[in-house]
Amino acid sequence: MQVLLLKDVPGVGSAGQVKKVADGYARNRLLPQKLAVVASEGAVKQAEAIKQAAARREAKTLGEAQELAKLLAATTLTFRAKAGEGDRLFGSITSSDIAERLADERRIMIDKRKIELPAPIKELGARQVSVKLHPEVTAQMTVVIEREPA
Repeated sequence: MQVLLLKDVPGVGSAGQVKKVADGYARNRLLPQKLAVVASEGAVKQAEAIKQAAARREAKTLGEAQELAKLLAATTLTFRAKAGEGDRLFGSITSSDIAERLADERRIMIDKRKIELPAPIKELGARQVSVKLHPEVTAQMTVVIEREPA
């Protein structure tokens, strides 16, 4: 029996593929669990249209992420913080702080979880911070921490 897979099925195929499977397997497992439908001409055309729409949507988001990466590469955020001896901050600068500053100063909304900081920044100086915008696009931006005047 020819079936159109609606979801990924281990050992059979991935969503959107048309596969030939045993009649009993299709009737007893794939169809009742809504993992597949019988591969009619209309179902195959509909699946193809869904794939094409997803590809267009993915290309659009990739383009937007690349544009945002260019904008972030030219961005430098400056923070002023109190620091003690050895240029050590009394507090720290976190990914949440960076996301808030981007929203306030540059009107760029980025989820704090996409800002890749291995640990909060606790020292004065400049550093590159990675921002994961898309599975294929990671931007680098500069964050500068300066001593707050006394």
